[in-house]
Amino acid sequence: MICFKVLKYLFRSIYAKLNHVGYAKYIGVNIGKNVHIYGNPKDMFGSEPWRITLGNNVHITRDVLFITHDGGTLLFRDRIPDLEITSPINVGDNVYIGVRSIILPGVEIGSNTIIAAGSVVTKSVPCNTVFGGVPARKIKDIEEYLKNIENKSLHLGHLKGKEKDNALKDYFKFRKYVK
Repeated sequence: MICFKVLKYLFRSIYAKLNHVGYAKYIGVNIGKNVHIYGNPKDMFGSEPWRITLGNNVHITRDVLFITHDGGTLLFRDRIPDLEITSPINVGDNVYIGVRSIILPGVEIGSNTIIAAGSVVTKSVPCNTVFGGVPARKIKDIEEYLKNIENKSLHLGHLKGKEKDNALKDYFKFRKYVK
């Protein structure tokens, strides 16, 4: 029995590192098309991953947490043994969730939305917005965001891998120090 548990743990750990989206599907997350999970999803989706739905073209960065239940109920189970608060999390299409954000139970994130890094999302987020902070609140609408980043763009987003690295190094005049 212990051997089986160890093998299962190893399988899940390796699978999570090798195929982020495949692992999320394996544990029950409902996933649309063109979903990208950057970073290890092993602990990202909590204890009820089947309560989480991700739309199409969703980008989830490193160390994001989806929490589908209220663990505080454990303090009152001696008084109310069947006490349970669990709610689904739904993420629309074309959503970017920044590093170390936390999405709490019952939250719906609308389509065409950006969640800023480090945000704690405690309530549902409307479509076409940028939300951020603790607790997360509206920062601006998505069109304001686009206009702002268009003006700041380095226009290198179409490049990939080494080609992009080299272009960035040229742009910032990076030269490796050699003795």
